[in-house]
Amino acid sequence: MPMSSASDPDLFASHAPQAPLAEQLRPKHLSDVIGQEHLLSAGKPLRLAFEAGKPHSMILWGPPGTGKTTLARLMSTEFQCEFIALSAVLSGTKDIRNAVEQAQFTLQQSGRHTILFVDEVHRFNKSQQDAFLPYVEQGLITFVGATTENPSFEVNHALLSRAQVYILTALSGQELAQLFDRAHKLAMPQLQFSADTRRLLIEFADGDARRLLNLLEQIQTAATTEAVTQISEDLVINALSRNTRAFDKGGDAFYDQISALHKSVRGSSPDAALYWLCRMLDGGADPLYIGRRLIRMAVEDIGLADPRALRLALDACETFERLGSPEGELALAQAALYLASAPKSNAAYLAYNQARAFITRDKSRNVPLHLRNAPTKLMKNIGYGKAYRYAHDCPGAYAAGENYFPDDMPAVSFYQPTAYGLEQKIREKLAYLHSLDEQAKHKI
Repeated sequence: MPMSSASDPDLFASHAPQAPLAEQLRPKHLSDVIGQEHLLSAGKPLRLAFEAGKPHSMILWGPPGTGKTTLARLMSTEFQCEFIALSAVLSGTKDIRNAVEQAQFTLQQSGRHTILFVDEVHRFNKSQQDAFLPYVEQGLITFVGATTENPSFEVNHALLSRAQVYILTALSGQELAQLFDRAHKLAMPQLQFSADTRRLLIEFADGDARRLLNLLEQIQTAATTEAVTQISEDLVINALSRNTRAFDKGGDAFYDQISALHKSVRGSSPDAALYWLCRMLDGGADPLYIGRRLIRMAVEDIGLADPRALRLALDACETFERLGSPEGELALAQAALYLASAPKSNAAYLAYNQARAFITRDKSRNVPLHLRNAPTKLMKNIGYGKAYRYAHDCPGAYAAGENYFPDDMPAVSFYQPTAYGLEQKIREKLAYLHSLDEQAKHKI
């Protein structure tokens, strides 16, 4: 078979790439944007910024698929600005320099201002973020950064102080339904979706507009392959691999869900604890990381109110290590349910923190002679261990009135047992021992 000439104009015609559905349906006007009503409806901040006709630097913070890139592109259209896009994942300082040079050239040649859009801006390090500052201050560029991470932690203060932060939210089910209907009408009217399949796809999208459109593309491909127009639930489930939820082990979703799990356990809500644990597992969280956090909860929030909680949390991690996923995940779920149902006490946690704080600010105090070990004759001769009372030789195995602190140590009481669970008995025992100490003082 003869090869086509490189000059043949039809050589690649049949293989011309088609833009993804998400790109085809990207809004061309602000009125086409679905969602973000708290920013874009009449009288709201971004709407007012567009109506003012003057661009300003900003950070668009929100989960994936909420329209950050779309809004940046619409700004360049509305404000008749040049648009340069960089990805912090793929770009470096050289790319920033090239973008600035291009902005300078555009301004000199046409007088057009440049909007410099940086996707995933939190991936740039401090020096890279600082590189934008002089050009933002000069007014050469309007900086628009997009991030899925909290800019308070991920964006330099100097850059953050020069940009307005706008928070975008995941699309609601109703908003995704609007997008679904628009995509169906414009791109695949030949396909027929039942109410259940429509609902299923919207749930799969999980608040992400781009994900929904990508899912629809997958369905369209599957339907073409199988030569069907009626989209059933079975086709949807078979065509789509199990879709992980919005979960980034280094980002806000990770810490927010960990926080929700911890607070649910602390708040004695087993159902909520199980919900958040399953959400995290569904999203791809490391099960052993969850297990380690359960161990922390057992120590911090249950403590001596139920010492079995720590052992059960440790056992859950060991069980997962032996069984793996998914069987081992049941042990983690069992541990979460137990911890949430157990009596709560943070007395040990508070006592530890208070003791550490006291020692940090206190001077170094000597160990009293009677508490020192005396393995040699010399040590005994100079008083080491002298007058020490062996508790097991005392009534009730308790040396009433004995002092175990440094001689010049002020009175402290770090550990305050609660009235919950086993700590109630510990509380009663310590109160009894304290009464013996008081009696011993009066005898002296």
